[in-house]
Amino acid sequence: MQTISPKELHELVQSGNQIELIDVRTPVEYRELHVSFARNVPLDQLKAADIVAGRNGNPLYVICKSGGRGKQACEKIAATGFGNVVNVEGGTQAWDQAGLPVVRGKKAMSLERQVRIAAGSLVLTGAVLGFFVHLYFIGLSAFVGAGLIFAGVTDTCGMGMLLARMPWNQVAATPSNSKAQCAT
Repeated sequence: MQTISPKELHELVQSGNQIELIDVRTPVEYRELHVSFARNVPLDQLKAADIVAGRNGNPLYVICKSGGRGKQACEKIAATGFGNVVNVEGGTQAWDQAGLPVVRGKKAMSLERQVRIAAGSLVLTGAVLGFFVHLYFIGLSAFVGAGLIFAGVTDTCGMGMLLARMPWNQVAATPSNSKAQCAT
């Protein structure tokens, strides 16, 4: 899989190249902070075949928060046979930390933080119910622990995907969320 640093991608934009950048984070994450010319296509809604349909072979750049979901999206796109897909190293975090231009919007609680709160709450609930009600409730804590191990090993988080679909993590579609092109 090809990668590019935020600085290298920014230099391509500055030199006048037409760049298509897809941001695969959730709409709420995108609304909070995104690269100005990125188009939001959440990973759970990514239809790789539609993305590559009619492309002329120019590179397609993918960005997420830190690189993990971007890598997954690149793999999905590459599986269609389109080989010119490039993941932005370090994601939007690295882009912002490099001092490159971003669009800042309404702040929201990160999906990662929501997962930690939900997992911790379920583990604590299982432990308390196991102690005070019935030992079988400890199974809830074990189930969440197993889910966290699975998420770490596979780099996919079922709880995160579920939370991403919750109403508080949705944003009404706006013209800026539709197809955006690079504006240098």
